[in-house]
Amino acid sequence: MTTTGPVPALADRAAACADRLRAAERVLLASHIDADGLTSAAIATAALSRAGISVETVFKKQLDAAEIESIAVREYDTVLFTDFGSGQLDVISEHVAAGDFEAVVADHHQPSDPADCHPDAVVDTDGYADFETHLNPLLEGIDGASELSGAGATYVLARALAADDTDNRDLAALAVVGAVGDMQAVGGELVGANAGLVEEGVDAGVLEEGTDLSLYGKQTRPLPKLLEYATEVPIPGISNDQAGATRFLEGLGVDLKTDGDWRTWADLSDDERQTVASGLVQRAVERGVPADKIETLIGTTYTLTTEPRGTELRDASEFSTLLNATARYERADVGLAVCLGERDAPLERARTLLSNHRRNLSEGLTLVKERGVTQAGSVQWFDAGDAIRETIVGIVAGMALGTDGVDSDKPIIAFASTDEDETKVSSRATGPLVGRGVDLSVVMRDAAQSVGGDGGGHDIAAGATIPAGEESAFIEAADEIITNQVS
Repeated sequence: MTTTGPVPALADRAAACADRLRAAERVLLASHIDADGLTSAAIATAALSRAGISVETVFKKQLDAAEIESIAVREYDTVLFTDFGSGQLDVISEHVAAGDFEAVVADHHQPSDPADCHPDAVVDTDGYADFETHLNPLLEGIDGASELSGAGATYVLARALAADDTDNRDLAALAVVGAVGDMQAVGGELVGANAGLVEEGVDAGVLEEGTDLSLYGKQTRPLPKLLEYATEVPIPGISNDQAGATRFLEGLGVDLKTDGDWRTWADLSDDERQTVASGLVQRAVERGVPADKIETLIGTTYTLTTEPRGTELRDASEFSTLLNATARYERADVGLAVCLGERDAPLERARTLLSNHRRNLSEGLTLVKERGVTQAGSVQWFDAGDAIRETIVGIVAGMALGTDGVDSDKPIIAFASTDEDETKVSSRATGPLVGRGVDLSVVMRDAAQSVGGDGGGHDIAAGATIPAGEESAFIEAADEIITNQVS
């Protein structure tokens, strides 16, 4: 048994996957379109290229039977699936058994039921469909929702692929970006197997783990905007109040501009940061913000040390948002290029897409606030129709959870039209809800299958595709499942 690598429990699986890939003349790499999928693809592309293995990359919004068929007809002998594949082994196994391709999967989602797969292509591992070149933390008792993301699983594979002249530890920074983008930070900190990846990144000199203000935008947002948009911990008189945020900072004696340019958090000295952080905590206490909320103002941060200060690429959270702004708008190629180190034109294009992404999220959140959500027993939902892109409706749902009129004690489900025949379903929960038994991966899968669709994901965030017109029946099924989960 192999015990080396960043996640020893996965070492044997990683070695088997690496051996299969080394034996291939060329590899088709298929990956998902979110930040975790993009970083997974970048890690795999870099590792394969360094190992001298020819690779072509394709991105898929969802990996259904039609998309898997489109992969099969590419006539590649070996296909590497990253950040998806485990939950689609029912279809993939049919192609493997037919000799269409050999599959290697580095994923963290729940694998298919072995009973639904071709018996010649899979085995049963604790109720999960499994095979020799299947790298998934769930198969070794590691939580794929909070301890290792798709990028993390792919990084474990990359370490196993490493040649004599490189150990691929520099790719740990991308794995951390993927984990943060996949909302795996528990209480703001990466834990479990993810912590091992952080340690390797720190040792490689590409990552820095620290304690700092936990607000989004510390590298790029002007100081007043940083505090104005800090709605994760609403502070009366500062949050959603640009003038109030400016007065607060001026009252602390902090210079807001240098040579006419707005300063960011990254521009502040350590003493200035301490002054602002202490002032925020004091103001929050004075305005009656709950203690548990105040505690979250300070958290663990992950800095990509080789990236320029004051850019989106230096902060793991901002980097992941930049990536989401590319692939979710059909420009995964731009996000991949940035991950692989290309700057100039790809980075400028990514920033343009990011600006558009932020505007769409803001408009989507406004739409939800204006239309409101519908309460349905143990769940709440809204139907965006075609007013919110189906690739970002889940992000909007997560942002809406806990805002005025949206109950943070219930999971939220969002519908968005994909075409006249299908509806995309996205769902989000909170850590406390998961702690009470909510598992949205089960909800999405079972409720979708009950109306002729399919779904899956993680306990805290999952999605599905269902036939158009079945939304009401889906909500009824989801409500019943969630009620049983929390009872």
